[in-house]
Amino acid sequence: MSLLAAIGWPVVDRIHIFGDFAISPHGIGIAAGFLLGAWWLLREGPKRGLSVDHINTMIFWALVGAVIGARLFYVIAHYSEFDGIGDMLAIWRGGISLLGGIAGAILINIPLMRRYGYRFFQVMDSAAIGMAAGITLGRIGDLIVGDHLGKPTSWLLAFAYKGGNLAGFDCSAGQCSQFLLQGAQQLVITRRGADLFGQDGSVIASGVGVHQTALYDLITTSLLFLFLYWLNKKPRHEGVLFLAFAAWYGTVRIVTDFLRVDKRFFGLTGSQWTSVAAVTISLALLLRWRVRQGREPPAKTVAVSTSFTPPKEPGG
Repeated sequence: MSLLAAIGWPVVDRIHIFGDFAISPHGIGIAAGFLLGAWWLLREGPKRGLSVDHINTMIFWALVGAVIGARLFYVIAHYSEFDGIGDMLAIWRGGISLLGGIAGAILINIPLMRRYGYRFFQVMDSAAIGMAAGITLGRIGDLIVGDHLGKPTSWLLAFAYKGGNLAGFDCSAGQCSQFLLQGAQQLVITRRGADLFGQDGSVIASGVGVHQTALYDLITTSLLFLFLYWLNKKPRHEGVLFLAFAAWYGTVRIVTDFLRVDKRFFGLTGSQWTSVAAVTISLALLLRWRVRQGREPPAKTVAVSTSFTPPKEPGG
């Protein structure tokens, strides 16, 4: 029975092109996810009155903001693990936050939205479907390298080790180990199963494999993409698409982060606290709009022009 309660595949940490030159499937996944999200923004933005030229500019700055935010959020959450500024800046060694990347991409573009005369939700509704699509595609790279592994488990979707070098683990002779929480715990994964050890060497948890949180993210975000795609088929209150994305994805991260072994602040990880704030604000706004809509008389039908004249540049 335990053999049925597990899935697995040989992980690939690097794809060697020629000689010592190699690329990471994780990096490929991130790049592909960003490009897919950008394509969706270019597809949806003009429908909401965004200029293609403005979108391209915002996409460029979104890339810059995503890199800065992804690393900054990770460093803040794991500050005690770094030896200095140089270590903090060494992003090529690994250590980024998806939520930080999303936040960075949004925050760096707020001045541009104001400069171009766009409303915040006008832009973010255009980006919502692409964000879900991009996360889904990007998670494939995480699965290939065996990243974001959680606690030992024996449930149906437990990830069983089938060979290769797991991301962030030291692997040799069919065994992969990783010290967690500054060495207080050690996760050991073999082809036979997984064990989480405490600092005194006692077994905290065991299973046929571990939780593969990237897989859970891929499944739930695929469903989110389909939901947003359906939601987008009819006119909605501006902001509904983005807030639905934030509420759904934030809730998923709150749940799945309980399955990870990570540093916690007052019982929750940094990603969970960020998600709690995002979900609370999103649901509050959606509820407020729903209540207000119920109190207001039916709106008159207004003809909407299909033509679009991009807003002028400041000083133009």
